[in-house]
Amino acid sequence: MIPASRLFFLAACTTGLAACAQGPGHSRFQSRQNALPAMEQIALNANRCWFKSGDRAFQAYRLAPELQSFSGRPRILVVPHDNQAGKPLLVIEATGTPARIEAYGALMHGKTGKRIAGNIQHWAQGGKSC
Repeated sequence: MIPASRLFFLAACTTGLAACAQGPGHSRFQSRQNALPAMEQIALNANRCWFKSGDRAFQAYRLAPELQSFSGRPRILVVPHDNQAGKPLLVIEATGTPARIEAYGALMHGKTGKRIAGNIQHWAQGGKSC
């Protein structure tokens, strides 16, 4: 029999991990499309709306799409502009049919994160506007 103190500890750890995976800085979305077409749509719109538009919130970053994935999880990375091999500050990835999309990383916190989440939700549903 497991002592009550250990059960409480295990429950607290499990709850903490779940909150970390779904808490601030981690958003989930649904798309009617398959993973690859959904991510292609998001990548095109993100590039146009965040980067090519000269948006100040994204001037220090660069888009690094990784859409051709052998894992079946196409993804888009946003990395420091001067270090494309650097740690991603935003990861958007999808899997499944229809696509389940996740976005997480440092850029998902605060005001910019709310905007990113709103844009991804709009684009995942087929929207094209910025």
